[in-house]
Amino acid sequence: MSNTKKQGINRLMSSIYNSWVGIVDAFFTEAAFRQLIVINIPLLLVALCVDVSKAERLLLIMSGFLMLVVELINTAIETVVDRISLDIHPLSKRAKDIGGGAQLVTIVMAIIVWFVVLT
Repeated sequence: MSNTKKQGINRLMSSIYNSWVGIVDAFFTEAAFRQLIVINIPLLLVALCVDVSKAERLLLIMSGFLMLVVELINTAIETVVDRISLDIHPLSKRAKDIGGGAQLVTIVMAIIVWFVVLT
């Protein structure tokens, strides 16, 4: 196996492919990610249909995508922690809890954004 790094368009295409593989893997292995997808599909449709400004519509859509991004990062953190050791360790718990906390903050933010925009 060669250690030569891909460059140019080959690197870009490889990065896009690997990113897509990560999203598909998260969808099939992570219930929380699937739940957020299921929640975000109708929210996206509503965001596209409500009578709001373009900036408000963008905020509604971005809040949904941000929840997905943070869930992917949280899943990556949990995967790395589990790779290191499945033993219960205070630092492992801390890393997982902080990742979950980031997700909670993002969900609360999305709820606030939707509430402010729609009221």
